Amino acid sequence: MNLMWFRTDLRLHDNTALHFAQKDSDCIALFIISPKQWKFHDDADCKVDFWLRQLQQLCQDLDDLNIPLLIRTCELWEDFTDTIFELCEQHNIQKVHCNQEYGFNEMQRDQAVAKKLSKQDIDFEAHHDRLLFPVGSIKNQSNEYYKVFGAFKKVCYERLDHLQHHLPIYPKPKKQNKLKIASDTVPHSVDGFAPIPQSRQNKWQVGETEAWHRLDTFIDQHINQYHIERDFPAFDSTSQLSTYLNAGLLSIRQCLKAAQINTDGDLLSGNEGVRIWLDELLWREFYSHLLYGFPKLSQHQPFKEETIHIAWRDNDSDLRSWQNGETGFPIIDAAMRQLKHTGWMHNRLRMIVAMFLTKNLLIDWRSGEQWFMQHLIDGDLAANNGGWQWSASTGTDSVPYFRIFNPITQSKKFDPHGEFIRAWLPELAHLDEKAIHEPYKSAKKSSEEIDTLDYPKPIVDLKQSRQRALDAFKNL
Repeated sequence: MNLMWFRTDLRLHDNTALHFAQKDSDCIALFIISPKQWKFHDDADCKVDFWLRQLQQLCQDLDDLNIPLLIRTCELWEDFTDTIFELCEQHNIQKVHCNQEYGFNEMQRDQAVAKKLSKQDIDFEAHHDRLLFPVGSIKNQSNEYYKVFGAFKKVCYERLDHLQHHLPIYPKPKKQNKLKIASDTVPHSVDGFAPIPQSRQNKWQVGETEAWHRLDTFIDQHINQYHIERDFPAFDSTSQLSTYLNAGLLSIRQCLKAAQINTDGDLLSGNEGVRIWLDELLWREFYSHLLYGFPKLSQHQPFKEETIHIAWRDNDSDLRSWQNGETGFPIIDAAMRQLKHTGWMHNRLRMIVAMFLTKNLLIDWRSGEQWFMQHLIDGDLAANNGGWQWSASTGTDSVPYFRIFNPITQSKKFDPHGEFIRAWLPELAHLDEKAIHEPYKSAKKSSEEIDTLDYPKPIVDLKQSRQRALDAFKNL
């Protein structure tokens, strides 16, 4: 009998490890809850809640196939080895299947499990599943990982021409013989993680059917205009599939196949919306390859070594203002409140708030990276780290340090009528579409109007703070 070890791949369809776990034998399934490890990795309350709700759904789906789901709890990943070994002995497991993960700690964990099992002649196989291209398979002529996204993307597009016609979409597992093993009860909560309001759970419903519906809706209604509308947070134009990809309710291959159908079988047909969406998926791919190739990215280190010496400001007051959406810059505050109340933030806004923290406030990117992980339902180590280091100009192929977004300019450009700001800052809803971007600037305002405005004044001067950031980077 085989063991399928679920991690961030909580689905039945197109699950590589599950397919091979059941291909030539009956199997049982396992998920290990690790509260202390999740805390160490700053996993958000809403993210853990989403996992647990999906596990409950997955347990039902597996039971329909006579595949029991066993739940174990180990506080830390270092405790997994003995737990999995004992389970294999108890159920006479011949082989353990799982899908690869790419963080440094994840790889060490899997290596330790494989080593322990091999001593008892139990096979361990980690399958390529989470990405389009196996890590390590895309390198330059010097056999090094690409450090520039454009060069990485070029190789990916060359290979996509072949891959799109040979996508290995694995079917739903077949119903197997009924085993004398019952599934465990999936808990509704885990100690140390706060409960999530029903209203927020409703926004992020679980189940593969829900994930497919979101994918189909995006492909049918939005992808053809994606390149035009994706940067406007007031529009419901992005896929918002990151939560489902991150927890593995969708596979990257399913996304590619859906886009291919939209283009009549040819992803590279020239549809601009599809191409830009593929670029976004390839950024996700790029950051995962880098995470695997450069373990320091899993260990709170900047990619550019010289940026270790940046004199970041240690200012708790400014950090708290940023975290709570009280900076006095409406687009920043609206974005941060969206994150706090939904567990998600629009991608354009992620760049704006990250650059504001790291450049205008000159606060260490690691403080922002941690805050995002602690609140994002789609928190992903590779993508989150990559995005923050891009904005902070400490990462590979990151934005040049002298290119600093002006949040007011960004606000006027991407929320021109203030619709997004009004949705999250009701105290500014009465302002016109000019004043709403910088409430305290208008010279037409009377002192009485300014005094009664229930909104914080800007915590930093944009021009002065920009120069401070430039000086900090120039001094490296």
